[in-house]
Amino acid sequence: MAIIGTSETRTGPIRLGMVGGGKDAFIGAVHRIAARIDGEYQLVAGALSSTPQKALESGRALGLDEKRIYGSYRDMASREARLKDGIEAVAIVTPNHMHYPIAREFLKRGIHVICDKPLTSTLADARKLEKLAGESEALFVLTHNYTGYPMIRQAREMIANGDIGEIRVVQAEYAQDWLTEAAEESGSKQAAWRTDPAQSGAGGSIGDIGTHAFNLLSFVTGLQTEELAAELHRFVPGRRVDDNAHILLRFAGGARGMLWSSQVAPGCENGLKLRVFGDKGGIEWCQEEPNKLWFTPFGEPKRLITRNGAGAGAAAARVSRIPPGHPEGYLEGFANIYAEAARAIRAKQVGDKLPAEVVYPTVADGVEGLKFIDACVRSSAKNGSFVKL
Repeated sequence: MAIIGTSETRTGPIRLGMVGGGKDAFIGAVHRIAARIDGEYQLVAGALSSTPQKALESGRALGLDEKRIYGSYRDMASREARLKDGIEAVAIVTPNHMHYPIAREFLKRGIHVICDKPLTSTLADARKLEKLAGESEALFVLTHNYTGYPMIRQAREMIANGDIGEIRVVQAEYAQDWLTEAAEESGSKQAAWRTDPAQSGAGGSIGDIGTHAFNLLSFVTGLQTEELAAELHRFVPGRRVDDNAHILLRFAGGARGMLWSSQVAPGCENGLKLRVFGDKGGIEWCQEEPNKLWFTPFGEPKRLITRNGAGAGAAAARVSRIPPGHPEGYLEGFANIYAEAARAIRAKQVGDKLPAEVVYPTVADGVEGLKFIDACVRSSAKNGSFVKL
């Protein structure tokens, strides 16, 4: 995660472009809403589909100037970089295999990149992208959006302050049920590309949602995963990537963990959960009740900490928008990543190095995610033997 300076200087909304996210694309709409919530961005250009007609129709539906609706991301990167009022940042919301080539075109032109996860479809591309981002003057932000939740920031702050003591055990899970049947064979575009290794990469559930759980536990605990043992399984006949995974984790310093990732768990809608236990206490958080964090000092009753409520600290407060008791959820958490990216971009523009708690997932976090996927695949191929990341 990057922590950089910030600035109150503003010169109007950041001019934003988008690649992917056209008609009927779920995550593109989420990114656009998240970018709008705090008024930090204005969408001014897009290459919203690889199909030119669909790209045009999608751009028109969003009210874009037709001169800035592009049929290809290469044309968009080339022209926008030459315009006086060209885009300052681009959101990439395409299938995984396109993240690297698209990001490359914008980074080499100095345009900031905000990219959906996972970073790429292969570890090799992830490492190439990390090198490219390191050489670019532009920022790279990866939208592991669950790190934007206020109570996740609260949990991270509490662990860093030693409230649960030395970490011993970490339990993370992300369970869904939408791929319980072969949705990829019934016309679902989202299911089709997510279960196609040429587009998603070698990981199925571990790439789509397991990387979220892995990133979240790493962000909250600060632990470095050294080894893992994974059993990946395909329950749906004919499916080419995993739809369920059980993973054992060994962390530097001796802590141990388990991660369950599944998209074939009936009754589970978006069941991302995290539990962390130390020698002095434990914490529990559930994405479906994101404004609540349970804290249990050893030998004492459970304590409920709520967003902006009594006991919540500064880390949660700085990414909260409204008073306690008014729910904030998925879109606001996602918007917090965009808001952090905006602070980083503005600081970069004015050369501001003042210390501040601006935190967002970086390309390095993305590489860790691909190392996680790669290690899971290698371990599973060795009958679940432990392998190094």
